[in-house]
Amino acid sequence: MSKSIVELVDNLPSDGITVKMLKSLDFVVPGEWNNLTGFDNTIEAVTGETKRKLVGKIRDRAIELYANPNEPYQGVVRLYQLADSADSALGATAMASKIGENIGFLSFLNRLTPKADTTQTIDLCVKVAIELIAYCKLNNISLDNVGSFGNYLSHYKGESLMRMAALVCADGLIPLGPDFIRVAQNTIGGLNPSTLQQNSTFQNISNLIPGANNSQKFGFLTATFASAQGWMNNLVQSRGLTPAIVLGHLKQYIDVADDKLDYVAAFLDMTTNYYEHTGIQTVSRRLIDRAYGEIASGRF
Repeated sequence: MSKSIVELVDNLPSDGITVKMLKSLDFVVPGEWNNLTGFDNTIEAVTGETKRKLVGKIRDRAIELYANPNEPYQGVVRLYQLADSADSALGATAMASKIGENIGFLSFLNRLTPKADTTQTIDLCVKVAIELIAYCKLNNISLDNVGSFGNYLSHYKGESLMRMAALVCADGLIPLGPDFIRVAQNTIGGLNPSTLQQNSTFQNISNLIPGANNSQKFGFLTATFASAQGWMNNLVQSRGLTPAIVLGHLKQYIDVADDKLDYVAAFLDMTTNYYEHTGIQTVSRRLIDRAYGEIASGRF
């Protein structure tokens, strides 16, 4: 049996490399992200309620909703978990003894293998697609209108906005450079659907991507990325984001080397699970909002 939403939120770390990275990126979306951990604490932060009995009722209803296989919540959490590369767990284990310290980067160079632009681009596009699929599942929206994704993103806030800001920085700017959108476009244009089969992240979620075959799934990925480009470009331009600026903020929390951006990208990929972390926070907030609304209206 999968963990309950209470277990997932209670087990979210209050520190560690993922949290340090997200804190370092607060300047991109100032004040949007608060690292809420602990389910009851999250209930109080989201609803403003502190009465134990009411908090308990909200918790119980949220557990019930999450456990219901006809509801989207478990599936969405699984999507966010799959978005983080398989080697992140290995990295987290390797760094466990360093949690709470300033991470020494150079000592881990021999464990890192930077990804080629092709692999990095596919990972980026798959994560963008995962975000759209998760959003549509949570909001009961059809995936047919991929072109509306940019509009959806414009309404993002809180941990959801933090997740997408981290995507732009950690999976776009750092590994692919200041013109990462054009680089990704050009890379995608030179690929064919069969290339997807060689990507582990795609393989993990292939059955969740619309399309009867790899050609159609590839088309969905490219269309989704295209629909998000305007929003991503606006974020980069409006915040004046560059790899150097992002790296400068990362260095306030993590000891990294300025001239090895591909290794920095590999380091972050191996040691962070920001999609899962913020994804669990997004789902818990949605569950708590719904549970609180149902209780307040007398429907539960």
